[in-house]
Amino acid sequence: MFYLHQGKVKITVTSQQGKEAIVTVLGDNEFFGEGCLAGQPMRISTAIAVSDCSLYRIEKPLMVRMLHEQHGISELFVTHLLSRNIRFEEDLVDQLFNSSEKRLARILLLLTHFGKESRTETVHPGINQEHLAQMVGTTRSRVSHFMNKFRTLGFIDYAGNGALTVNSGLLSVVLSD
Repeated sequence: MFYLHQGKVKITVTSQQGKEAIVTVLGDNEFFGEGCLAGQPMRISTAIAVSDCSLYRIEKPLMVRMLHEQHGISELFVTHLLSRNIRFEEDLVDQLFNSSEKRLARILLLLTHFGKESRTETVHPGINQEHLAQMVGTTRSRVSHFMNKFRTLGFIDYAGNGALTVNSGLLSVVLSD
């Protein structure tokens, strides 16, 4: 398994027909590949760096030993697993009950770590509209349509370097009925 110390990594899955979907985008201080600890014989997803990364490969026996012997590592890892489980449950509910416009707004807020100190945040330039479409479960043209709408409403703005700035007003799209 791996510990992502710094950077951004997207986790993708591909269907037998070749359709790719982005399951999540991981950031600083997150684990991935932990299925090996539960005996998962084969990886079902692919991890792809979308920025420069600093990560550590942790062999299964070492991780098992650290989980048993180092309480700090155990607490960090359990917190990671619970947070990831909560996020996947929220993603499932989002997919089942919300429109693609609301799903896109939620994903943009998640990618910018909405709720931290700043009222505007930047999405990493490595995340493009095709990636967003894969995360939302819709077409790139639908994402483009919603992004233009969000920009017109002042919820997002494009910086000169290709980075996307998300304003806190985008939360109103997620909260609206």
